[in-house]
Amino acid sequence: MTGSWRPAVCVAARTETPTARSIRLRVDGLGPVVAGQHIDIRLTADDGYQAVRSYSLSATPVGGPLGVPLADDEVEITVEELPEGEVSPYLVQGLEPQDALEVRGPIGGWFVWRDTDPDPVQLIGGGSGVAPLVAMLRARVAGRSPVPMRLLTSVRTPESLYFGDELRRLAEVPGIGVDVAYSREAPAGEVRPAGRLTAGDIAAFVQEPGAGTVFVCGRTSFVAAVTDLLIARGHDPASIRTERFGGA
Repeated sequence: MTGSWRPAVCVAARTETPTARSIRLRVDGLGPVVAGQHIDIRLTADDGYQAVRSYSLSATPVGGPLGVPLADDEVEITVEELPEGEVSPYLVQGLEPQDALEVRGPIGGWFVWRDTDPDPVQLIGGGSGVAPLVAMLRARVAGRSPVPMRLLTSVRTPESLYFGDELRRLAEVPGIGVDVAYSREAPAGEVRPAGRLTAGDIAAFVQEPGAGTVFVCGRTSFVAAVTDLLIARGHDPASIRTERFGGA
């Protein structure tokens, strides 16, 4: 199923930040989906040129946005526009409901969370890397799992916070914790000063070593830095699952 290209149509889109939006797709023949997986998107120009990029799923049939369940053939991706990208500018600025594209997937079996997993979960995301982690939180809520989950998301400014309203609602769900770290500009009244994640942040906002699985997603440099901090803190590398991305 993951190897074949299938037609998909944009069902809806909504703005997440000034440079990003979430896109709901209806995919013909969509197979079983697990939170944390990704799909490939293929665009074909009029002259036949094709561009393919991978995007993590931010919502799935096993966990949609709070109060907005997805149909069995629907998924959502959350895309950040990169000025030099081949695909992301079209997805953020050009794609409209009822527009068609091609999808391959879902793909992935390592960077995933299932509601049968019993161990506590720590989620750490940088920028749009929070997308598959939010999919896991949504799946936990939809499946009524009692597993403790804690999210630490790092963004540049308050305006660049993904899923802000929903994260505040998720933080009120028993067993879920949400922490936000701002790297460039913190909002008024924020106790933590703006800056990149530090060893102190890992100690303050991340579950103790040995407590369970840690998922880290973001740009390559972010994931590498966070992984080093986790290992220095005492986390077993085998308990850390990572997903990295570059330009699109």
